[in-house]
Amino acid sequence: MEKKIVGFIDHYLNEWHADNYPAWIRDYSGGEFEVKYAYAEVEPTIEGRISNREWAEKYGIELLPTIEELVEKCDAIIVLSPDNSERHYDLSYAALASGKPVYIDKTFADTGAEAARIFAVGEAYGTPCFSSSALRFSEKIAPVVREDIDSIVSTGGGHPDTYLIHQLEPIVTLMGSDVCRVMYYGTKMAPAWVLLFADGRCATVTQLAGPAEFVLQINHADADRNETVVVNDGFFKGLIHAILHMFRTGEIPVSHRDTIGIMAIRETCLRAMEQPNVWLPVE
Repeated sequence: MEKKIVGFIDHYLNEWHADNYPAWIRDYSGGEFEVKYAYAEVEPTIEGRISNREWAEKYGIELLPTIEELVEKCDAIIVLSPDNSERHYDLSYAALASGKPVYIDKTFADTGAEAARIFAVGEAYGTPCFSSSALRFSEKIAPVVREDIDSIVSTGGGHPDTYLIHQLEPIVTLMGSDVCRVMYYGTKMAPAWVLLFADGRCATVTQLAGPAEFVLQINHADADRNETVVVNDGFFKGLIHAILHMFRTGEIPVSHRDTIGIMAIRETCLRAMEQPNVWLPVE
């Protein structure tokens, strides 16, 4: 079996995704894929983080001076920067122009328009690429019957900037991305939104302060089939397998339309926090 080389492009490297993905990629691929190279554009400024050089030495990954060299040496590329999504266009451009498969970490972009701009590069060069929250690949979500869902009540934890994507992704996975309006009605400790779909269905999202499980109360047109889904399985394993499948086949597991839609919904949710109890259109 010929080993395939994966490269990381990141804002800075000592973050949770970069720390964990190399071992998962190696183990879940049975050694078929290996993260061998990495590039970072800045040193971390958060107290307690180690330097990019120290990170590379710790994980046995070669640090390269340019994105271009990394793209040239790799068979597939992962663009990380999970907490600095505003850097994704610049960090991913050379990879998306390479024709080699590219996964871009969550949160993909700050706006729907920026998401479309990023994907346009990959589409222009025929590059297979996708982005997703890992929760989309939860084994708890996969068996849910989607055709007759009337509404979803979603709860979870964390700050909206970083963790809202993890509640929006399962909603769009199950209900589609055709959200037309958003209203914010939450509090400082529990931000909350209503998402109204074009066909009249709705979803509500509440983020609790501090850690909390991701829970979906799913309401079907047949009320006897309503269900509660607690998304607490190893969903990152599902994400890594989806990435590896795209690296092997070029087949993307999440449509660009859905990802652009999620980013537009997130953008509107964050904007709605400044105008509580007012419906804002998703543009």
